[in-house]
Order: sequence, then structure tokens, then C-alpha cells
Amino acid sequence: MDWLERVVDLRRWTQNGVRAPHKPLLLLYALGSYQRDADAELRYTAVEDDLKRLLAEYGPPNPTTPAYPFHHLVSDGVWEVRTDRGPGSPGAKVGELRSSGATGSLAPGLRDALAGDPTLLGRLVRVALDAHFPPSLHGDLCEAVGLDLERAELAPAHPTDGTARRQRDPRMRELVFTAYEYQCAFCGYDGGLGDARLRRSPVGLEAVHVRWWSHDGPDEVDNGLCLCALHYKLFDKGVLGLGNDHRIQVSQRFVGRNEASRRLVLALAGQPVLGPQPGFAPVAERHRAWHAQQVFRGTPRDPVLTPTNYHTLATD
Repeated sequence: MDWLERVVDLRRWTQNGVRAPHKPLLLLYALGSYQRDADAELRYTAVEDDLKRLLAEYGPPNPTTPAYPFHHLVSDGVWEVRTDRGPGSPGAKVGELRSSGATGSLAPGLRDALAGDPTLLGRLVRVALDAHFPPSLHGDLCEAVGLDLERAELAPAHPTDGTARRQRDPRMRELVFTAYEYQCAFCGYDGGLGDARLRRSPVGLEAVHVRWWSHDGPDEVDNGLCLCALHYKLFDKGVLGLGNDHRIQVSQRFVGRNEASRRLVLALAGQPVLGPQPGFAPVAERHRAWHAQQVFRGTPRDPVLTPTNYHTLATD
């Protein structure tokens, strides 16, 4: 049985393209629990609050419930549920999961496979992260579910990993950097390393997918932005977004009280995106709309009405 394929192909609820990472989040949480204690079981009432926090931070912007993945992940063959009455899930209703003493754990076959192959845990974690979340969130996610990322990443790749998976286009990074002239499209940061003999190498800049690659975002310039490390993370967390006029949006949910937060984040509200240069397509409306619906959180703030804005401060 190919457990990697099962993780890549987790069946996700879909309606009008809504992002639903509920099952991958529960699976990562269960793998973290397994890493700490291979015999541990997850009683719904004990983990409900943890799962709610995960969904609130890494799930879709609209409110949702952990009862859904706790019940439905069983159908993917990687999870089992028992109640005080015996095997089987009582359903996806919160009250039933609580009152029945529902307890979940990795499926017996998967636990046996993990016990028999010390490298499998790390490979499953990598596949789950790559298939369902953008790279900027991988480290934070592992920390949130209690996975030791270093141990997982150090596990050697299995020589028989033949899973047919979509491959990234390595050319996209250079094309996006060129389109945005090696500077953050939000703040203008353009730091890099170089000397007279070596080509300048950007530091702290990333070529970002607007529609996440893990959610069918294409490796094309019109789905890309060049962002600094800070704004990359905030963009993927839904703090920052793009309006249909190619101006930066800042979520009203973002809380930042000191001068650095005001200058680096709040003052971006309503500012135009820097780039791309002529000859390159700006972010396509379909990708911008996906990010606005699936990632951006809450309502955009009104532009900050001050004599100086972020872009002015950045060039002082």
C-alpha cells in the first residue's frame, strides 16, 4: 500500500473552490502525536480545542469545526475512530463525538508501516506539507502540531518513492524576480549578496504563488509576486492581500501597536503594488480572487491617512 499516495490524494470537501485543509491538518496533528507516543490515542474532547485553533489559524477564513475531519478522515484509510461502544465513528456532529467518547488514531496498517520503516514519518510529513500548504507555513505548522521538523526532515528519502506528483517549474523563481526587478512588491526591499566576481544573489526575497501551488496554482508570472520574507509570511497567513485595483490590502484582524508594526504593515493599506516592469503580466484576476476568497482574513483596512506612507519611509 502506498501511504504517500494516500496522503497526497486525501479527499477534500469542495464547493465553489473553497479551500478545505481540515483533513491534512488533522493528519499532521496525529503524526505529531505519533512521533511523541506511538501508542497514543486522541480522544475528541481532549483535542477539540487544539484542532479548533489549528483550523482558525491555518484553515479557511470562514468558521469551521474539527468534527468534520475527525469523522470523515476515516474514509481515506489513514485514520480510525472508536467510541465507548466499540469501533466506528458516530458521525460528524460535535455532540455525538463528545457524548460517545469518540477516540481517533492512525489506522492500524499505517501504524504498522511507520513502525517498520523509520523514514516513513518524515516522508509523510513532507508530502502532506507540500501537497496541501505553501512552504512559508511548513515550519510554523510543524511547531503547531508538535512535530519535530528537524527529525522529520533529516529522515532519508526512500529509494522507491515512485509517487507520480506534480513538479514545480524551477524557472518561475527567476522569472518572478526579473519581473519585479529583485525587490519586494509591497515594500521595495531589495537586499542581496554579491561582489565584483559573482552575480548578485537576493537575500530575504521569495517568488511567491498568489494561488498556492498546493491548490493548483500555476508556475506562471501572472500567479507570482516577489515578496520579502516578512510580507511573504503575512501574505500566506491572510494578513496581507491584493485588491482588484492592484493595491495592497491589510486585514482589520491584524493587531500591531508599535511603530514597527505601523510602518511595516499597517501603512501598506491602500498602497500600490510595486511592479511588475513593462513586458510582464501583473497578477491575474482569477488568482487574486482566489487568494481574496481562500486566504485573506476579514475585511481590508482603510488606507492610512498620514503625511508619510510606508513606501516613503522605506526610501528615507
